[in-house]
Amino acid sequence: MEQRASNAQRTGLLLTVFISLILSWSGAFAQIRYAILEEVKEGTVVGNVAKDLGLDKGTLKDRKYRIVTDAKDPHFHVNPDDGTLYVSREIDREEVCDGSNTCLLNLKTVLENPLEIHYVSVEILDVNDNYPNFQWKEKNLDISESVSVGKSFLLQPARDPDNKYYNKCIRCQ
Repeated sequence: MEQRASNAQRTGLLLTVFISLILSWSGAFAQIRYAILEEVKEGTVVGNVAKDLGLDKGTLKDRKYRIVTDAKDPHFHVNPDDGTLYVSREIDREEVCDGSNTCLLNLKTVLENPLEIHYVSVEILDVNDNYPNFQWKEKNLDISESVSVGKSFLLQPARDPDNKYYNKCIRCQ
């Protein structure tokens, strides 16, 4: 009987510690999400992270506000003076997220003294910049003169590099 009470107390204590940790971290962690079109120009504003998170713009530079990344040539940079997130270079969605229906780039921004980590997701929206491709350049159909008006004829589907999930061409000419 004592062992069951001891296990229940331990479980209750662990649960209390876990909930306390979550509540104490809630102020230090936040997540926001933006969306931009692919291939926008370098320097395009994505959003003002500091404003959207309610951060004090006056302390950003002193607290070394920045994006933490391992990339040699990152897609984004943040202005440490005002917290604005910018595109650092042109982003080709098909190159970055080949084969994905949704293209999300996840960033981690950091403030020091005290440490705050904020997660930012940027969805890269597709621009239809690639034409559908058929396997053949030309297709001849022999159609009888007696075919009724409005009759349809099946063509082989085309491949659309912009979206691999919806790669069928509808009414392609």
